[in-house]
Amino acid sequence: MASFFIPLTGLESDSTALNTIANDLSNMNTTAFKTQTTNFSDLFYQQIGATGSGDPIELGAGVKVASNETSYSQGTINATGNSTDVAINGNGFFVVDPTSGGQEFTRAGDFSLTSTGALVTSGGAAVMGYPAVDGVVNTNAPLSAINIPVGQVEQPQATTSMNMTLNIDSASAAGTVFPTDITVYDSLGDPHTAAITYTQTATNTWGYSVALPAADFASGVSTPVTGTMTFDANGNLSTITPTGGAATTVGTGAGDISSIPLAFNGLTDKAADLAISWNLLGPSGTPTISQVDTASAVSATTQDGYSSGQYQSFTVGSDGTVTATFSNGQKLNVGQLAMGNVTNVQGLQLLGDGDYAATLASGTPAIAPSGTDGLGTLQDGALEGSNVNISAEFSDLIIAQRGFEANSKTVTTFDTITQETINMIH
Repeated sequence: MASFFIPLTGLESDSTALNTIANDLSNMNTTAFKTQTTNFSDLFYQQIGATGSGDPIELGAGVKVASNETSYSQGTINATGNSTDVAINGNGFFVVDPTSGGQEFTRAGDFSLTSTGALVTSGGAAVMGYPAVDGVVNTNAPLSAINIPVGQVEQPQATTSMNMTLNIDSASAAGTVFPTDITVYDSLGDPHTAAITYTQTATNTWGYSVALPAADFASGVSTPVTGTMTFDANGNLSTITPTGGAATTVGTGAGDISSIPLAFNGLTDKAADLAISWNLLGPSGTPTISQVDTASAVSATTQDGYSSGQYQSFTVGSDGTVTATFSNGQKLNVGQLAMGNVTNVQGLQLLGDGDYAATLASGTPAIAPSGTDGLGTLQDGALEGSNVNISAEFSDLIIAQRGFEANSKTVTTFDTITQETINMIH
């Protein structure tokens, strides 16, 4: 009898709804889990007659599951303090590459590091991003697995450039000496203290001397780099006269001087000879050394060298840039997390482990850095929680339960009617 098959479709559909709700509730604490809603639609109809006016009389055949719709609304972002945890604030997915190959997507940023420094998901898939060479990320390059330099040592870098921002007192008497120093590094990462001494020789005129300690040289002799600097009536550095050379205007024009070359050869530790440019101008193109009527003082020094350093930690910026920090205080960009999105997120295939795969229904994924092309930004040391609403789920659970009970009652009723019919025959 068709009467039994109609409530059976209801029982099957309500059972699907109950399973969906149970799955939502069981994943209420799953990282970045997205809740689902089961939607129903009626089945086909059979015309069994017509009214006197010609209107059809149709009998329904039951119900079916029309869709299991996933809600991709934002889950609550909770701070964890773990650098391997990354949350997405906004649209998009992390791009991951499972061990079986291919491209998948996830919003679950509870990543971890392997012994070789590979950044992977909880399911073991490699987290993909844009590669970096010498700290420069190339977002036009093909995606590659993000790898953190765990246990690695950053090679030292010799100082090639330095700058000193200071003022020397214009009220100083002739013969006044103002000593300063700055630490520079050789090619082996060994530090050297460069002593820079300013000596007033005349009005608006100061001699300079740059020297390393004698013990830093294999010969035991330190030969300083010397010269004279003059200032105009406003206290601005105007000319540089190297010892044995001609006076040259300080500036950026043709024939001007913007830095003083410093060369130190024959170091005791057998490092390469030091060749340093002492930059006299700041970013705006104005001299960083002045002479005005206030106490002589150094306000800042900079140089680009450093010693070797051991890997310590890494961070992920809001744009997905992964930056490693070393014990020497240096930071190095090692990659940038990539993000993806599709035109129709409802068309994504759910794979488990918080992963999704693109399908013909979802459309071709668009890959880009976070914060671009409508993609969200990233938050390091945090995780996106599940978007399951317990109150709504319990309400839906009651509705699905009542529907299942109603269909069960229909089957019982039809069974009773069938039994009564059989009894009439006897």
